Amino acid sequence: MLESTWDPGQYTRFGDERARPFVDLMARVRADDPAVVVDLGCGSGELTLTLADRWPRASVIGVDHSPQMLTAAREVDALQRVGWVEGDLTDWDPASLGAIPGVVVTNAALQWVPGHLGLIDRVVGALAPGGWFAMQVPDNLDAPSHALMRQVAAGHPRAEELVPAVTRLVVERPSTYLERLAGLGCDVDVWSTTYFHVLDPEGVLGDPVLEWVRGTGLRPVLAVLTDPQELEEFLTPYRALLHEAYPRGSAGVVLPFRRTFAVARKR
Repeated sequence: MLESTWDPGQYTRFGDERARPFVDLMARVRADDPAVVVDLGCGSGELTLTLADRWPRASVIGVDHSPQMLTAAREVDALQRVGWVEGDLTDWDPASLGAIPGVVVTNAALQWVPGHLGLIDRVVGALAPGGWFAMQVPDNLDAPSHALMRQVAAGHPRAEELVPAVTRLVVERPSTYLERLAGLGCDVDVWSTTYFHVLDPEGVLGDPVLEWVRGTGLRPVLAVLTDPQELEEFLTPYRALLHEAYPRGSAGVVLPFRRTFAVARKR
């Protein structure tokens, strides 16, 4: 998983836009009364709490590797309705739950997990019969926001460290997820959606796309470039390229963002 420190405040800066795929994903999960519900990569916890709202009789567990995110999650969970667990999804074992999950959801997390198809195998294998697995991953690694990040990293004095950092995200083809889940004995629904996020319509942010990636994809760069001057040597050309790729229009700065979803029900 990602070794850099996560910033809950930065991540939730575009909270509405980041929440929408989770809502769309969970709309396809039709579990009635699961006993155990797990959110893998729960982050700062706001979305996990909606699972406790939906299934108030369930034991809801949020798992994340970031202590910063889990601290934020515990702060928003005033009624302590969720069990917050620190864990690395790379080697996460469903047996650590001590119970059989009826629903497992993972939203915008698997792209950080090397070999995450193996994690999917373990999760589906641990589901109760008739249980549900729901996942969403950003599928925009070829978008300018990421392609330009790789381009600038390759030209930076510390390219030897930066290039591995900005190429670590892995997302499989939608068809790969479909075949994998079907092969695990599931009825599967897979789809992709491109959201056109309108960032900063009021025009108060100078670099809205840069602020967006600061919360997610840029975190490995920020972990490497802790020296302010070295960081600015990266941000200056990257910022200029983002302005060209994402110009401000009459609505604001539009960020097209493709995501892939899969919902599977274990037979």
